[in-house]
Amino acid sequence: MDGARRAANNLPGLGYDGGMLCVKPVSAGRRLLLLSMLGCVLLLDAALTPAAAASVQTASAQAAAPQDTGSPQEIQVITRAGQKQMLAKPGVDAVGARDPDVIVVEYFDYNCPFCKQLVPTLHALLAQDPKIAILYKDWPILGDVSVYAASGALAAGYQGKYQVAHDALISGPRLAHNDQVDTILRTAGVNTDTLQKDRVSHAKEIAALLERNDIEAHALALDGTPGLVIGRQLVPGIADVSYLKGLVANSRHIK
Repeated sequence: MDGARRAANNLPGLGYDGGMLCVKPVSAGRRLLLLSMLGCVLLLDAALTPAAAASVQTASAQAAAPQDTGSPQEIQVITRAGQKQMLAKPGVDAVGARDPDVIVVEYFDYNCPFCKQLVPTLHALLAQDPKIAILYKDWPILGDVSVYAASGALAAGYQGKYQVAHDALISGPRLAHNDQVDTILRTAGVNTDTLQKDRVSHAKEIAALLERNDIEAHALALDGTPGLVIGRQLVPGIADVSYLKGLVANSRHIK
């Protein structure tokens, strides 16, 4: 098991399940290549101190019934340089606060059932904390239709409708074919004629962004979707809103 995945599975707190991932196999050779291309700036930094880790448990417990979670475990964080690179020119706008003090990054696939399960949790987190923002990073790992959906959502961004496309696809049914993607986007109000033109005219930019997201996800040692980075804290898998609120609170102390 990767170090990041193992550390995340040991996170203290409430309502976390690191086992719920849509997994993408990747060879050791490709992972090494991806890491070298990124310069390894996203590799995990030193673990948090027990005192800092304990604050996650405390903040989470404020929003849920107390549980005996034992002694605080170590939490892995990404480097500050990695966070800076991750947030630089991401290709899409973040959702939420215009000047957030904590940014939540999600690596997701439109056909990942766990990503779909996480939608109401992220919406609740935004509703309960006006100082955060969420940055969605398309990471299509579940086949050609996932790639088509991700590229379609990014192409919709050129008509100012990335978020409309994202919300329609992530909240919709499992995608079985490309025509289904187009129908969902058209129903959501995306001009699909313009979309197809933008798919072609911006094909290189869209492909480069998807490749960048793939490189980042592997540099984070993510095994699949969803993958969350709360501030600089790595969370592979799904979690409930109380747990994420604890991580947000912790992020405000470890900048």
